[in-house]
Amino acid sequence: MKLQIHIKRIYEPYDSADGYRILIDRLWPRGIAKAEAHLDEWNKEVAPSTALRKAFNHQADRFEEFKVAYKKELDAHQDDVIRIMHIAEDKPVTLLYGAKDPKINHAIVLLAYIKDLQRS
Repeated sequence: MKLQIHIKRIYEPYDSADGYRILIDRLWPRGIAKAEAHLDEWNKEVAPSTALRKAFNHQADRFEEFKVAYKKELDAHQDDVIRIMHIAEDKPVTLLYGAKDPKINHAIVLLAYIKDLQRS
């Protein structure tokens, strides 16, 4: 079964096609009112730990090291990841993140982690 899981910056406009919207950051994104976020869930458990987030600091040269460490953290929260996968069996799921860079952020790593779990 192909899961419908997408990632999107929370600063992008809400779209009803997003389906079930999950914020996957530990910190609430600046400048976003809770009403305009249109969240179904705020899941801090699948977000990187504060220590890991600060060590990474969205530096491109630290991204590979960050991915390895974050995947280890996700291993410890696999129940939360699997629950997201179960939601995506029935409807689209959009994982929302606040990071500025669309190429180096934890949402990319989480989506890849989910795809790897699905294949295994």
